[in-house]
Amino acid sequence: MAVTQVTQVVQSEWTKIRSVASTVWTLSLAAVVSIGLGMTFSALSKSQFDDLSRDDKLSFDPTNISFVGMSLGQLAMIVFGVLVVSNEYSTGMIRTSLAAVPQRGTFYLSKIAVAAGLALAVGMVTSFAAFFLGQSLLGSLRADIGDPGVLRAVIGGGLYMALITLFSMGIATMLRSPMLSLGILMPFFFLVSGILGNVSATKKVGQYLPDQAGSKIMRVVTPIDDDTPYGPWGGLAIMVVWVVVALLGGYLLLKRRDA
Repeated sequence: MAVTQVTQVVQSEWTKIRSVASTVWTLSLAAVVSIGLGMTFSALSKSQFDDLSRDDKLSFDPTNISFVGMSLGQLAMIVFGVLVVSNEYSTGMIRTSLAAVPQRGTFYLSKIAVAAGLALAVGMVTSFAAFFLGQSLLGSLRADIGDPGVLRAVIGGGLYMALITLFSMGIATMLRSPMLSLGILMPFFFLVSGILGNVSATKKVGQYLPDQAGSKIMRVVTPIDDDTPYGPWGGLAIMVVWVVVALLGGYLLLKRRDA
């Protein structure tokens, strides 16, 4: 396929994504929730810091406090990733899209590229805004962007939001149904993953789940009792593997199944 044709496919995917109202709503909600909750937790942490135990004070991570809201904001990014893919299936538009672009690899990669670029831009803006606004409320407890590991954590927050969107797109491509995709992903990331990652009996398995591993990139201070066998970049690499597997699975099923 010529470069001009690929460009046209990318432009058509951009038109489809920006013309859907849910795109603006979900991405805006992800930013507002992440930043708002991060500011709230930063203010609460400052007011309650003196009441913390000695170990909790030693493990206090002002950078990560700013990103607490992303645990809920990521759910909006999941919805965005699912709707970008499954809206075409639920409306039957997928048949028209594949008739116009029979090269399914080009169609799939173009959709991923547009959504990933948008999610990365929103994720980076959200991450930097959450950090600077959160630190402004922490007073003397705040971290500086130039402190060791802080810039890595802030950029990692943006990467995390983009990767969670791509993972959701891969799952949605395999399942094709928005209700089924959200019915699996939302409870998994909101409840199941957190439980598996914090219960001692399942912690060793749960720490390798995409959100548990990927969120490690947003930590600067390691908790005293943390025995995770990988670091921030190792955790992000584990998440990338999950994303690649999900996207590859989506591509293989898209290529083999009828629209």
